[in-house]
Amino acid sequence: MDKVLFLAMSGAKQTMLSQQAHANNLANISSTGFKADLEQARAMQVFGEGHPSRVYSLSERPATDRTAGTFLETGRNLDVALGGDNWLAVQAKDGTESYTRSAELHVTAQGLLINGSGLPVLDAGGNAVQLPPFEQIEIAADGSISIRPEGSTASELLLVAQLKMVTLDPQNTYKGIDGLMKVDGGEILEADPNAVLQSGFVESSNVNAVHELTNIISLSRQFEMNIKMMKTAEENSTAAAKILQS
Repeated sequence: MDKVLFLAMSGAKQTMLSQQAHANNLANISSTGFKADLEQARAMQVFGEGHPSRVYSLSERPATDRTAGTFLETGRNLDVALGGDNWLAVQAKDGTESYTRSAELHVTAQGLLINGSGLPVLDAGGNAVQLPPFEQIEIAADGSISIRPEGSTASELLLVAQLKMVTLDPQNTYKGIDGLMKVDGGEILEADPNAVLQSGFVESSNVNAVHELTNIISLSRQFEMNIKMMKTAEENSTAAAKILQS
């Protein structure tokens, strides 16, 4: 009886973790540049005292779907979309350099360039981009930022910075708990001179709503099955106790 109970309990717990992964994907269907988390279940043998005779289920997120989302035209100069496996360098909240495809850029009152999540955007040298007061701004395909300073003539443009864009290797990069891409060992990548972007566009999330909803429904049925197995184990235990008492 205990085998049935613990197997059903572990199955229900791991199913809930799987549902969280798919629910998080679905919640970010409108998040710019969001990449869906992949989820899978596998059998995990339990080792300890005695013979390794029990196998439980284990839910894990083995990787991230890096498929590009759809480029949506906004016509806004500070909106940029990166192609291929190119990523924009930003400063994470813990101060480390991380990478994202969320590139709805804004300029704070202090002239700091940030993305839609409020993270400082880094230049080719790895420093936060600080812009002087300007009347017009343009971002070229190679990430170069040109501005027309306040009070200058219409033909006067000043090159002030270049966005840091990198190319990530799926073999040594992963998505952190903050949703940003990291490099194993905290390595800082060099800017890729061949990386390009499109100004006036944003990249949509690559989440497939139908796929996520289908998985959530399937996992809900699995969870119900595990609960029924636990209830059956309880009924069998109660019946066995009655037999022993008679």
